[in-house]
Amino acid sequence: MPIAHSPHLLPPTPIEILLVEDSEPDIVLTREAFAEAGVLNNLHVARDGVEGLELLRGTLPADGLPAPQRIPRPDVILLDINMPRMNGLEFLQELKRDPDLMTIPVIMLTTSQAEEDILRSYQAFAASYVVKPVEFGRFYEAIQALGQYMLTIVRMPPRLG
Repeated sequence: MPIAHSPHLLPPTPIEILLVEDSEPDIVLTREAFAEAGVLNNLHVARDGVEGLELLRGTLPADGLPAPQRIPRPDVILLDINMPRMNGLEFLQELKRDPDLMTIPVIMLTTSQAEEDILRSYQAFAASYVVKPVEFGRFYEAIQALGQYMLTIVRMPPRLG
């Protein structure tokens, strides 16, 4: 049964999610877990921090290719740490320096259990740090729990513009 956004009679609004993740299997599992949990969402994917910032800002990539389309402002960003070009911690630091983007909540979703990564994430103002389970079933459950958390427990900042 789909998760209801509110008890009002208006149709639920999909949550805008930016997933910054370079693992294709994890991207597919995340999509499937949100769908299975009935989390109404628009999931946008960036394969690294550079692409994530380009999607948020609608800027021209450094390699001269056409600029990606700017995505709607996300309600939340799910962020892996270990990625090529710009890792998750570098992305998080850059995001939090940008006055237009700094209020977007960021949930670290990574396999890293290193205390240094956890500390650096919170120092860079991550909202949460979730260790990504490696077992399929537990990963699925973690994504579904995140969906529940984002829709029924936590209060997100208002959408701007």
